[in-house]
This record gives sequence, structure tokens and C-alpha cells, in this order.
Amino acid sequence: MSDETLGAPEYSQNMLFTDGLPSVDPNVGYRGTSAALACGITYRQLDYWDRTGLVQPTVQTASGSGTQRLYAFRDILVLKLVKRLLDTGVSLQQIRIAVDQLRAAGINDLAAITLMSDGSRVYLCTTQDEVMDLLGRGQGVFGIAVGRVLREVEASLVNIKETQLDTVDELSARRQGRKVS
Repeated sequence: MSDETLGAPEYSQNMLFTDGLPSVDPNVGYRGTSAALACGITYRQLDYWDRTGLVQPTVQTASGSGTQRLYAFRDILVLKLVKRLLDTGVSLQQIRIAVDQLRAAGINDLAAITLMSDGSRVYLCTTQDEVMDLLGRGQGVFGIAVGRVLREVEASLVNIKETQLDTVDELSARRQGRKVS
């Protein structure tokens, strides 16, 4: 699936996933409250996952009081995957391992990824054969098709306004100016 197929501009980010997603301008993202809403998590969860390094915003991190986090589309996809895994009972420790495995694997085609779990471990499957092998060994209890989650995230962000990085910087400067005065 190309960027042009999705109608997205051709920008590139050094992100967890590189293909199969709409590309986004690295200076455009979604505020924390919007990211949390799109994923179905609380802002408190989002804050905790950022502070503990599970999923951090790649457009702009929080750098003190009054600054805004900005999450890229791919960050929101990972947040939604983390939520799905938590909802199925997978431990946060195993989710951290799964997120690290995804980063290390450098996966290119999201539509072909299925995250499988036996309730305690998470397995990254990139082919139908891997899924079948895991099921054949009796290890897979449930699976999450990343391509489907991707489409859900896209749909949830349709009516949410993106934020330009320079706009956030301007707001932060105003806030800082008020504190000094």
C-alpha cells in the first residue's frame, strides 16, 4: 500500500513502522487528550506510558509545565495496540517486550502483522504460516490484526484536529511569558 493510495503526503519519520501507514509531516501531531480519546484510554494512562517509556510521543515530548505532547499517527497506533493487549490480560511487562520486538523487527508491511498471545507472552507473526504454527503448538489464544487496528485508528482520527508543532511552540512561549511577568 503506497502513500499515494492512502492520499497521504510523502513525508518520512524514523518510526516503529514505516510502510502501510499514512505518512505524516514530522511537525504535525495530535495532542495528548486527542490521542487518549482516539485510543480509548485515559489521559492518566497516556501520561504514565510516556513517563515510563512504553509509548512516547515522537512529534514533541513534554518538557515541563505548560508544554504539549504531540503524538504522531504511528504513536497512536501503538497506544491502541497496547490498550488491546492490556484488555486481553497481557501483563505490562510482556507488552513492553512486544513493543521492543516490533521496534527491533523493523516491520514494513503492517497489513501482514498479527500479534498473537497465549495470555502471558506476545508473539509477532508476519506470515499466515507463523500464525498456524503457533496455533498448532497450542500457544495462540487470541490474535490482534494490526491492519484492522490501523483502520480503526484512522477512523477515530478523522474528526480530530491535527496540531502543527510551531503552533504548540508559540503557545508554550506565551505561557512562559505570562509566568515571567
